[in-house]
Amino acid sequence: MAKVAFITGASRGIGKQLAQDFAIAGYDIAAVARSTADTPTKLPGTVNETAQLVEEAGQQCLPIGANLAKVEDLDRAVAETYDRFGQIDVLINNAAIAPPGKALESGRHLWGLAVEINVNAPFYLTHAVAPKMAEADGGAVINIGSGASVSPDFGRASYTTTKRALEAMSESLASDLKGTGISVNCLRLELSVWSEGYAFTLGEQAKQMDFEDPIIMSDACLWIVAQGPEWTGRIVTIADLRKYGAVRPVTRKTFDD
Repeated sequence: MAKVAFITGASRGIGKQLAQDFAIAGYDIAAVARSTADTPTKLPGTVNETAQLVEEAGQQCLPIGANLAKVEDLDRAVAETYDRFGQIDVLINNAAIAPPGKALESGRHLWGLAVEINVNAPFYLTHAVAPKMAEADGGAVINIGSGASVSPDFGRASYTTTKRALEAMSESLASDLKGTGISVNCLRLELSVWSEGYAFTLGEQAKQMDFEDPIIMSDACLWIVAQGPEWTGRIVTIADLRKYGAVRPVTRKTFDD
């Protein structure tokens, strides 16, 4: 029986790449995002398109439309995955939002939304899957962080704050889950990696930038999972993992690729 990876933000960018590459590695996939064939967003990509890529790689995919700011959607997504596959072996909390502008000027709603999606959703999902992972002899949780967590001049205070909180949460939950067979790690993405969402937030600036290919995130996450439950409570960057030989050398992807 194939292992199962539950990936949020899987309609485009890094999440879509992770789904495709975990499928190539033999995983069935629960692809979770707000954008579906029936309810697309203004950016390209849907979980249904991701499902097609997974199936082309020879694995099964369950595309799930969910608003990660709604705990009832999170609970439904987990329940549907267990109903379909009977297990979740890897949880990758990839989805995030980075509201633009100064937080004190953009108001409480966007601040609260960033907290719900960037911090609460990863916690709620971990809370939902960890007991069943432990019963099944373990699993892995990977939270996708950001170099913005240590860059207060990034200009998006809610993003910096929530990504720093995500790192602390990863360390704390790793401590809580020691001895259960579950690892919890945070991948602090310190590079500009191509995704439609990131390019959208950059606007015209994106056309002048070089990005790295999102495949490096698959390298990183697959390596982290392969380390087993003792490799836990880490906050690592792509640069760190390149030193270990876990991530391929520097890639290059432009806006027009």
